[in-house]
Amino acid sequence: MAAALAIPRSDPAGATPAAAPADALLRVENLSLTRGEKLILDDVSFALKRGATLALVGESGAGKSTIALALIGLLARPQVGLDGRMLFDGADLATSSERDWLRLRGRRISMIFQDASSALNPCFTVGAQLMTPLRRLLGLSKAQARKRAVELLEGVGLSDAESRLDAYPHQLSGGMQQRVMIAIALSTNPELLLADEPTSALDVTIQAQIVRLILDETRKRGASCIFVLHDLALASQACDEIVVLYGGQVMEAGPAETVLREPLHPYTVGLKACVLEIDTEELEPLPSGSPSFASKRPGCRFAPRCASALEKCAGEKPPLIETRGRRLACWNPVA
Repeated sequence: MAAALAIPRSDPAGATPAAAPADALLRVENLSLTRGEKLILDDVSFALKRGATLALVGESGAGKSTIALALIGLLARPQVGLDGRMLFDGADLATSSERDWLRLRGRRISMIFQDASSALNPCFTVGAQLMTPLRRLLGLSKAQARKRAVELLEGVGLSDAESRLDAYPHQLSGGMQQRVMIAIALSTNPELLLADEPTSALDVTIQAQIVRLILDETRKRGASCIFVLHDLALASQACDEIVVLYGGQVMEAGPAETVLREPLHPYTVGLKACVLEIDTEELEPLPSGSPSFASKRPGCRFAPRCASALEKCAGEKPPLIETRGRRLACWNPVA
């Protein structure tokens, strides 16, 4: 990520509770998710505009993938406790029945899973896995589906696409497998694409190609995209909005450029200090530790690791408010 440039700070006076934009395709409101006695997501709220890209960032255990799985209906009642709303084009995904999900999953909402080598079925050819949604969801004939499958593979940059249809996943490289996953996810022209660490198993030269491919294909279709990422630099380059999560709580959220050029939450500052930038002499790692998911633990979950924590931070959870061009949950933000 390029060295941050100073930008003017807006007046923090008159901060108000965060509000979702009127043109949002997706609005997550006060989403909490429990597994047994553990509170995995704690009152998470954010919004995604139509045609925009949003990054969920944070360390492992932040709740990023959990949010994505909930949005695709793979974490639902009664397997988990779920409170709050996930409004997709006005319909609440949190209360959707399995019949509702059959109309949504794979059609209007698709997901690129983290590890393509595990997500693709080793017992079926690439063509079989790509043609199945085309036939079942779009009603194409076998010949039509095969023709469309070739077009999709060519669209994601796979050479000799016709012969790739007869290959099994293990016969493809990691980058090729990820391109197949993208082709499957985009095959039905979804309105919302969830990309869960889509470059985690790839080398850095392929990572940029895959992210650019996802962005180009979703923008071409006018779709919205949520990236689950560890890489702050990648989030700054690829996404319009960013949501910084820690221990299932939203720390800071807003336009990616605003949040990453001038972070206000100590956790966001700490994450940025771990990124090697131009003119950076040394990295400043965050203090060691991991969040507690005890359901009755009050306060900010980052407080035990925060050098700026006040006494009230451990006992009273800060509200998510609008201030300085972003949404922030902190009792003692960076000055």
